Amino acid sequence: MPTIPTDDFQEWARAHQARTESTLGSVLPPADVAPQRLHQAMRYAVLGGGKRVRPLLAFAAGEAARADVERVAIAAAAVELIHAYSLAHDDLPCMDNDVLRRGKPTCHVEYDEATALLVGDSLQSLAFQLLAEYRLSDDPARQLEMLKLLAAASGSRGMAGGQAVDLDSTGNSLTLPELEFMHIHKTGALIRAAVLLGAQCGNSLEKKQLSKLDHFAKCIGLAFQVVDDILDAEASTATLGKTAGKDADNNKPTYVSIMGVAAARELAGQLRSDAMQALDGFDEGSKRLRQLADYIVLRQF
Repeated sequence: MPTIPTDDFQEWARAHQARTESTLGSVLPPADVAPQRLHQAMRYAVLGGGKRVRPLLAFAAGEAARADVERVAIAAAAVELIHAYSLAHDDLPCMDNDVLRRGKPTCHVEYDEATALLVGDSLQSLAFQLLAEYRLSDDPARQLEMLKLLAAASGSRGMAGGQAVDLDSTGNSLTLPELEFMHIHKTGALIRAAVLLGAQCGNSLEKKQLSKLDHFAKCIGLAFQVVDDILDAEASTATLGKTAGKDADNNKPTYVSIMGVAAARELAGQLRSDAMQALDGFDEGSKRLRQLADYIVLRQF
């Protein structure tokens, strides 16, 4: 799929969302290949929904690093497979027990709990298979570092660890630093991985530049969660495509429950400003990262 040169962010986003969908469709096992039910469920859990924010961040960071878009597409797909696996597991009755995701029944509702568990396991394995199978860098050491990066972002020191803290915190009060710690891991780790993997597909950036990109991603990852908490409190289920108000119903600590809506909005704005400042010194190639920062913080759906 060719790159569409455009200054319009919405058109750029649609083009790269379509590229992501096409790449995911090609790397996922066909639905008619045995075991068919598992493969059908994997495709159900991944395809046809979601804003693909993490892949968009990978593509945007890739542009900042002058990366080959086909290489970034594979890295972006790997990140999205990890994200989709986490959703299939998070929705299970033993976790968040949700029945709606991306406007359709969750994987365990559409299929069954055992299949949803295997879907998550299989998507996680496939993500790392992609990073090992495709050439994403001309430097083997850097590609090995990319594998390590995604593994760390996905495990107990990253996304899975953040989910463990989230489960432990249900019904308990958290301080703001404790809430931030949870979301730096649960939500932020994979967002940071998306940005850094996209950048690592390109020309070797200076250590200082990679550090700035990491700080950008950390700020945007937290802002993403703050806005999610605001929308969960204010938007409808139909608008969100998932059950609205679930965190409040489950007595989970959120930025809204701790700070209130007004202060949460102010925090999201400050995080956006910090993210933009982190991109100082980058050239025009960082434009899409800046636009994504606006999209994430200012979105209304």
